[in-house]
Amino acid sequence: MTNQLSIGILGAGRVGTAIGRQAIRAGHEVRIATGKPADQIQLLTEVIVPGAQAVEREDLRGSDIIIVAVPLHKYRSIDTEVLAGHVVIDTMNYWSPVDGVLKEFESGPSTSEVIADFFGDVQLVKTLNHIGYGDLEVDAHPAGVPERRALALAADDDDAKQLVAAFIDSLGYDAVDAGPLAAGQALENGTDIFNGRHTAGQMRALLDQCQRVLTNV
Repeated sequence: MTNQLSIGILGAGRVGTAIGRQAIRAGHEVRIATGKPADQIQLLTEVIVPGAQAVEREDLRGSDIIIVAVPLHKYRSIDTEVLAGHVVIDTMNYWSPVDGVLKEFESGPSTSEVIADFFGDVQLVKTLNHIGYGDLEVDAHPAGVPERRALALAADDDDAKQLVAAFIDSLGYDAVDAGPLAAGQALENGTDIFNGRHTAGQMRALLDQCQRVLTNV
């Protein structure tokens, strides 16, 4: 059984609250913050994520993992000092019809590499972006269940990757190592991984296929 973790969530939208509920079910301590004062989201938190605590952004410091669950086009408004020194999960996806055209995400590195550069001193892990918030709570299964759904994660820091993998497992999903943060491109909007449900074996096969394509480019 995974040890209890302190999970900080930045964002109280559908993604952040779904992750929060699943984390509570897994036995973790959950704190949620937004750009608003804590007292303005306290009732929402109590109703939508029972068991979680509404806090100020600064109170996310000290969490074992901080999950960023805000629309990607708002990433530059995030107080990076709150995240500094932490393991941070990037759940954000770039979709120009919603985010507008953001040149830094139109070509070149993976979205998470851009985010990591902006966040600075964090151990960034890309995951939880390729499962719908509505699926997160219904697709979960205990370890060992046949056809258990897998979620991939990409990161440059091995310790951060191991911590997040254990967290993903506690949520009810097989965690599959996608490689370094740059490999997060394989998890982004429009990819086969993003668009479907996959077991761990299927996920590894798709990641291998992506790696072969990149190697041959």
